[in-house]
Amino acid sequence: MKLISYNLRKHRAVGELEGLVETHGADVLCLQEADTEAIPAQIAGLRLADSTSRNRLGLAIYYRANTFTALEVMSMALKKSMHDRVLKPAEERMLGVRLHDIDHSREFIVASFHAAPLTALNSLRRHQIRAALAELSALGDQLPILMLGDYNYPVFKEHLGQRVREAGFELNLSDTRTYTRYRFFRGHYDFATSVGFDIDRITTLPQGLSDHLPILVTADLTAMNGRAR
Repeated sequence: MKLISYNLRKHRAVGELEGLVETHGADVLCLQEADTEAIPAQIAGLRLADSTSRNRLGLAIYYRANTFTALEVMSMALKKSMHDRVLKPAEERMLGVRLHDIDHSREFIVASFHAAPLTALNSLRRHQIRAALAELSALGDQLPILMLGDYNYPVFKEHLGQRVREAGFELNLSDTRTYTRYRFFRGHYDFATSVGFDIDRITTLPQGLSDHLPILVTADLTAMNGRAR
């Protein structure tokens, strides 16, 4: 299974999506900072599962309809940073969808996530990540979960990884940095958090019009359609 996650930088990179999906054969596409009123119902054979509706710039998830069936979707407002309270850029920072694999008759959960910006503390972002993962766990009893997106967590990732493991998940970074806009803030921002998945590799794709680089996640469900926490 191939999944792409991309922060579009205020929707600027939306024109690149069709080419990315076709070039890399993506089965699932997770977006952040998308103008959800302007996104299409389909992109290169992928169908829109859902998008957030209360954000100025929101989240969206697309899936390959001849491979998967979307069973249930959910969005979630997470604990707000001061930036969120003043500028109100994002009410909903997590969007999840429960998918059914048609050929293998199994279910799993994929989510698009966008943490609070760098003006917030890492402790707030950790709180958002924990809350998002807990909510996704409630979407399907013991189903595999894969949450992709912009975690806005460039430093002290070891601490974050430890906290994620304590919650029963694994944190995976891509092969090279995913954010290049500001010299002192360059690094890995876009991650994958998972349970019940074997992550083969995460590749940072070439930069386009966004300040974030898209990531390509190659993953397989573990042998059992469930998970041991």
